Amino acid sequence: MAGPLIPASTADGGTAPEDRSGPARILPGAGRAAWLVARRLGMLALLLAAVFAAIEVLPGDAAQATSERGESAADVAVRRAALGLDRPVTERFRDWMSGLPTGDLGTTAHGQPVTTVLSGPFPNTLLLGSLALALSITGALALGSWATLRPGGRVDRAVAAASTAAFALPEFVVSVALLLVFSQWTGWLPAVTLTGPDGAPASWDMLVLPLLALAIPQIGWNTRIVRGAFADQADLPHVQAAILDGLPRHRILTHHMLPGALPAIAVSTATSAGMLVGGAVVVETLFNYPGIGAVLAGALTDRDTPLVAGVVAVTGAAISTLLLLADLIRDRILGTHR
Repeated sequence: MAGPLIPASTADGGTAPEDRSGPARILPGAGRAAWLVARRLGMLALLLAAVFAAIEVLPGDAAQATSERGESAADVAVRRAALGLDRPVTERFRDWMSGLPTGDLGTTAHGQPVTTVLSGPFPNTLLLGSLALALSITGALALGSWATLRPGGRVDRAVAAASTAAFALPEFVVSVALLLVFSQWTGWLPAVTLTGPDGAPASWDMLVLPLLALAIPQIGWNTRIVRGAFADQADLPHVQAAILDGLPRHRILTHHMLPGALPAIAVSTATSAGMLVGGAVVVETLFNYPGIGAVLAGALTDRDTPLVAGVVAVTGAAISTLLLLADLIRDRILGTHR
């Protein structure tokens, strides 16, 4: 086997050297893990504070948004006091945060517990998001590996162009294109999602279009990361030694390059989870999917701060967990090579 498996100059993307400065650099083992957990919790708390502040500056409030036609200003004022909107936002945020350790996400503007409102749609979003994330990573690994085994060739160039185009397309554009092709023109798949008695999609084929609409842009993003991560491994001594030993290319890829590429792929996976949450709001609305996207859209219309914050807390906790796992994977692997 002549020459490097993957010339670094042909790679699309790449990974920057890890910044090991700050407290995390000197903390060993459990201390490092505790630091990462504390950092993620702190970031989530700041995000929730930003949610309260952002809704506070929007015009109107929950009392006005949920008022019925013909109600007087006095009626709205009574509702505002009942919702606690006459109190400073800092006090409301502090009281809401105090309930988080016990799982209390507060009460919506319509008087329902937030946990009750989210208990139905959140599992549906979790199902859709998990499937989309799995499809994204599987597709990216397959395409990135395919391009890596054919560096600089037509396959490599085609994968690079297709992944860039896929990532550049917003989810709503992908959704509309899928609806036109697979629903309107061919009639192969349903355009909207109908729910069964349990509140979940009535049949599996109703998941296909929302799943593809979410996954396609993330396959493009992750393919670029996978290709760049493999390229970063190409010139390392142990990879070059495997090449000189004449090992098969696929074995070099899976046994010598993939372990070193895993930190970048893990971080990319966690980042994709956050992007999928943002895309789910649009995709679920377009396909009438019974997830938290519709709940979030309605909560923003109603200026329902506890419900918006509850959605952010639940999804943020899931994303933070994935980011924490990515950090730990990166530390585990890089720690053996420093």
